Amino acid sequence: METESSNAVTAARVAYVIDPALSRFSVQGFAGGFLSTFAHNPKIAIRDFAGKAELTPETIEPASLRIVVKAGSLELTDNVSDRDRREIERVMREEVLEVEKYPEIVYESSGVSATTTGAGQYAINLQGSLFLHGVTRPHTLAANLVLTGDRLHVYGDFSLNQTDYQIKLVRVAGGAIKLKDELKFSFDLVGHKQG
Repeated sequence: METESSNAVTAARVAYVIDPALSRFSVQGFAGGFLSTFAHNPKIAIRDFAGKAELTPETIEPASLRIVVKAGSLELTDNVSDRDRREIERVMREEVLEVEKYPEIVYESSGVSATTTGAGQYAINLQGSLFLHGVTRPHTLAANLVLTGDRLHVYGDFSLNQTDYQIKLVRVAGGAIKLKDELKFSFDLVGHKQG
């Protein structure tokens, strides 16, 4: 027979800390414009981020997720010359993200729904807000969640438009090559139970 205290323990939320060393987070940009066939689609790794997830075992809900990215940690991963890499990263940090003014990018969930897809596996939908470049907007994420022992694994992808966050679109070659408004993010996050 279950007691009230065992029910309280079952319903307690469990915290997981995201491990950046085991996690991957990246951004894919897409070239557009008249000469876009001669340009590459830049892929950028997010190197410095931290996060924490809290969830209720078995049901997942209620749950929360908070991720903080250091905007200056974004690095181009494409195979380009060192000179081009330095210039692209300079433009990205100074002119696009303005990292001195907006050093952090923050996602914080306000609601989570989950559907069981297998043993310890869930399809989740996070409603929340994204703070980027001084602008906060509602943002919904769909992801997959796997729980095994003391480990959490959540992965998925999402897109956003830069202009929604008042980000200036990158243009080169007199505007003949420009980065399209839409960016695609991919995340593969691993967390360990806190405590």
